[in-house]
Parts: sequence; structure tokens; C-alpha cells
Amino acid sequence: MSYSTFTLESVGRLLGVVARPADLLPNLRAVPAPLWLQEQLERGTQGVHLSLISEKSRSEFIVAPILLATRELSGNRVAIYSGQTLDADESKGLTGECDFILSAADAALPLQTPIAVVVEAKKNDVEGGLGQCIAQMVGADRFNQTAGRTDVAVFGCVTTGETWQFLRLEGTVALMERRRFYIDQVDMILGAFQAIVNSCLGNRAAASPVAVGS
Repeated sequence: MSYSTFTLESVGRLLGVVARPADLLPNLRAVPAPLWLQEQLERGTQGVHLSLISEKSRSEFIVAPILLATRELSGNRVAIYSGQTLDADESKGLTGECDFILSAADAALPLQTPIAVVVEAKKNDVEGGLGQCIAQMVGADRFNQTAGRTDVAVFGCVTTGETWQFLRLEGTVALMERRRFYIDQVDMILGAFQAIVNSCLGNRAAASPVAVGS
């Protein structure tokens, strides 16, 4: 078993984690997208409906640029890992590759202090990616605990490129933001990521401060 095999039902049954809706980002404020990101998204999606773009193309032209902008807006205080293996507990199936991991450390191997995982939903199905995302959040949390970083919160995001669903792990509960954000709200997506960075690393990010509530 690996992260990709988990569903909402199996994370509850095998990991004891339940998912609940919450006002995860109640004080969220938009963060303007850098000009280069606006141009990249326009070029990457121009004339094509997002549902027709392959998963690989969405990753390269939409998801990765937004994460790079997040790193830039944070003052380069987070590292981005793509396709990184996160083996946290083989006995529980908490093994395998993650599409993206945001880390509160320099971009160097080995991986250190993951604060967020980003799952690219298969077949444009956000719900279908929630179990995988929660399992990866649990894996990241156990990874941090093993390293003695019990003070670090772990967030998650499932995205189709067009739709973005944010989560946060609190013990055995995965809180899911009631709202979903869409690519035409990229300033809100960036705001959500900056809220995560600020929550995990303090409110010294380069972008405008954004509060995270529970």
C-alpha cells in the first residue's frame, strides 16, 4: 500500500483520521500575482479549456508556476520538492512519491520539515484525491515528529489546476476549507499559500500578511 491507494474511507479505517469541513482560512486576503505568473498562466492555458489539458501539462504550466510564485512571495523561505519520496511508516502504507512538498528549509536533500503537500488530482477529481492528500499529510506529520519537529503544522492541497482545495491536519482530524478556489482567483490561491507559510514560519513573509484561523 502507498499514498496513492488511500481514499477518504481508508484513511479513517487505517489511519484513524476523519475529514471535517471548517472555516480554515477565515481572514484570507488576496495576494496579487506577479506579472510573470500572470503571463505564464495566460500562455499555458490560452485557447484551451483546462479540462482538456493533460495532467503533466497542468503540472508544468499551472501548478508548478503557482508554487514557484509562492516561494518568491515568501522571500524564498520555503523549498519546493517535486516527485519527492516521503517514506514515513511502511507498516501503515505511508510511503511513496508526493507530487509536490513545500518545506520550511533550504532546497537541499535530504528532505527536511515538510509543511505542506500538494496532490494533483487524477481525472479532474478533487474528491478522489482527498484520501491521498490526507495520507501524505499524516506521513509528513510523522516525518516531522521523528525529526523532533512537533511544533510544525502540516497543510495539504488537492488541485486539478483549475480547482484548489486546502486542508490542515490537526491530530486525527483533517480540516477541509469550506471554500474551493479557482484559477481565475489566483490571487486568493496565492493568499492561501501565504497564509500557510505565515502560519508555519511566522508573519515575516515578503507578501502581505494573511492570518490563518481554525
